[in-house]
Amino acid sequence: MSQPPRKSTWVREELLHLLSVSGTLAGLCITGVTLFHTTGKASLPATFADDLLATSALLFLVCTYAIFIALRTKREALAALLEKAADTLFLLALTGMVGSGFIMVYAVL
Repeated sequence: MSQPPRKSTWVREELLHLLSVSGTLAGLCITGVTLFHTTGKASLPATFADDLLATSALLFLVCTYAIFIALRTKREALAALLEKAADTLFLLALTGMVGSGFIMVYAVL
């Protein structure tokens, strides 16, 4: 049996961790959106933070699909492209989530 190259094993482990984290953060974003709707406050910062969280949740979910397909495909070029796409989607979603957090703090103060 031949051992897979070290780099591909490392990338696979990284994608598996990112899959777990992006799924968890998508759930957290959806929870945040739900909390905004249950409080009933419709101020402009709260609405913007709500939209930002919903967008982040969508990006995290698309990221999970990209990671899943990257893990399952046999084509190296497609896997590399999906890995970069997943990293970009994750970074955008995380940035939106952090931005939403800043807006929530601003709305409370």
